[in-house]
Amino acid sequence: MRVGAFLRRLPLPLYAVLAMSSADAAPKLAPYGSWASPISSDAIVADSLKLGQIAIDGQAIYWVEGRPAEAGRNVLMRRRADGLLDEMTPAGFNVRTGAHEYGGGSFTVAGDIAYFANFKDQALYLQPPDGPPQAFVGEPGARFADAVVDAPRARLIAVREAHPADGAEPVNTLVAIGLEGEHTIRTLVSGADFHSSPKLSPDGRQLAWLSWRHPNMPWDGTVLSVGQFDDDGFVTGVVTVAGGADESVFQPAWSPDGELVYASDRSGWWNLYGWRAGKSRLIVKAEAEFGEPQWEFGMSRYGFTPDGLIIAAPIRNGVAGLVAIDLKTGHQREIATPFREIKELRVGDGFIAFLGGSPAEARSLVRLDLKTGQFEILRRGSSLKVDDGYLSSAQPIVFPTTDGLSAHAFFYPATNRAFAGPKGEKPPLIVLSHGGPTSQATPTFNPTIQFWTSRGFAVVDVNYGGSSGYGRDYRRRLNGRWGVVDIDDCVNAAQYLVAQGRVDGARLAIRGGSAGGYTTLGALAFRPGVFKAGASYYGVGDLEVLARDTHKFESRYLDSLIGPYPEAKALYQARSPVHAVAQIDSAVILFQGLDDKVVPPNQSQLMFDAVKRRGRPVAYVPFAGEGHGFRAAAAIKRSLEAELYFYGRVLGFTPADALQPLAIENLPAD
Repeated sequence: MRVGAFLRRLPLPLYAVLAMSSADAAPKLAPYGSWASPISSDAIVADSLKLGQIAIDGQAIYWVEGRPAEAGRNVLMRRRADGLLDEMTPAGFNVRTGAHEYGGGSFTVAGDIAYFANFKDQALYLQPPDGPPQAFVGEPGARFADAVVDAPRARLIAVREAHPADGAEPVNTLVAIGLEGEHTIRTLVSGADFHSSPKLSPDGRQLAWLSWRHPNMPWDGTVLSVGQFDDDGFVTGVVTVAGGADESVFQPAWSPDGELVYASDRSGWWNLYGWRAGKSRLIVKAEAEFGEPQWEFGMSRYGFTPDGLIIAAPIRNGVAGLVAIDLKTGHQREIATPFREIKELRVGDGFIAFLGGSPAEARSLVRLDLKTGQFEILRRGSSLKVDDGYLSSAQPIVFPTTDGLSAHAFFYPATNRAFAGPKGEKPPLIVLSHGGPTSQATPTFNPTIQFWTSRGFAVVDVNYGGSSGYGRDYRRRLNGRWGVVDIDDCVNAAQYLVAQGRVDGARLAIRGGSAGGYTTLGALAFRPGVFKAGASYYGVGDLEVLARDTHKFESRYLDSLIGPYPEAKALYQARSPVHAVAQIDSAVILFQGLDDKVVPPNQSQLMFDAVKRRGRPVAYVPFAGEGHGFRAAAAIKRSLEAELYFYGRVLGFTPADALQPLAIENLPAD
């Protein structure tokens, strides 16, 4: 009997309501960091989901959800028009493409048929509405992403990233894949280093797409092109619509009546423009971002209603909102919601779907009725609901930083209604340095932040110069100055809070992953004496190693952040924490996935060995089977608990949790 006959009907996850004491109980005095918290590592990983790509087909909503409880497996889900939820892909399938290593755009759907990339073999599969996946097409060394169904020609159009067997740089093209017969693959667009975002015009006669070349990243400069289909389905008559080496174009999208809409940062902000018959026009001019760094395929911040209204999620001062835009006049109407982070916005007939996060709600899948303005949460990223007595709310701060500038952050005070710190004692502070480094900290409820604040830590989540959400000039502060601006801003955020008397200046810690891991290690090496401890998650210690040993998508990223390599070899060495270990006077813990292709494991190993030789307290926690960003519940749980144990030993408090001991080299005996 077919697997499809037993598709699970999944209920919405129930909230786990956490409480430990009555609201009337007097708080107990205890050292900061040692507070007992209901927000355990088990509670964080239980029923947690990593929600991703969304698609709409009629009244049905499809999405991908990553499940830490299933070793990070990504599952294709569907919410039917009748409200029931289907798990579309069975065990053994992982809906994830390896293109660009970061993936995205892993499936497309039309007429109840989905096509998805399976992570294990990187082949494409066809998923019918009520049966098991069917093998569709695959090529040795090829990865597919960002597909769209070209129904008039019975084919898919997709990005193909072909990895040669000899280890040469992968080749990225746009290809057509036949839906019938032998599923023949034909190249439609080639020549650039990267291609993305293929979009068919409503009449099916034109194809729009983005492309860019080394050393640019897509937020540096991209080109938006449009071509016509000839009688054989090949692309001809290609014209450039917008973009270039110094102009980033984001998310081409055709309106129902055939105008090509796109976001360009030519004004200093990703504003909306339209193009038709060779002529461009400005639709919306605002100090707001209608685009974001294209780290993954298929990202979306706007779409069209059937009558041509644009529904968009602009970001202003680092916080997202929701607006309806008249395509002809550019007039905007705010759509009120509690969500301050909005991603993956898709527009259907009378409704929209998006990933939304608020200060009280983790990133969740939301359906909003455009007529009534009412919304429904279809899938929660976390079933964890924290009692208000343990919930630390984000407080936006603007603080002075280097060169007379200001930078942005969200501050979370230590919060636990059952405990208070001893008189005269201030809480330790954890400074968060996000990844990217063009990513963005948001005020969305984050269980990991609450893990720390409910134990007596204050946390500041820093949007250092280089972060997105504040315009192009802010994003470009990091150009040529990575390892300077980001570190200065993290240090200055901490010192600003110390000066305000809100945290203990003698117990400052810094933590971050990926690029944030580099900032963490750099802060310890280049600003000694500021931080007592640091936690690097798959961070970069040696910039030269990264420049020589990373994947194609980011292989020239450091050209803009540091300088061309090897011409700027001396600067790479000067900015590499591994060469400044002699200056580190802090304790360091390193976490690393051994299957990481973005920041290879040798980076953490090099730093561990160097700090160990230096004689400073250091620990290294590797995870087999994990890549860039931990996906399995066991790795997430272990890393959180190990970090807490580490802080307890080096900052001088005893956690209330029962924690597995951790080997820490060079730690003085108690």
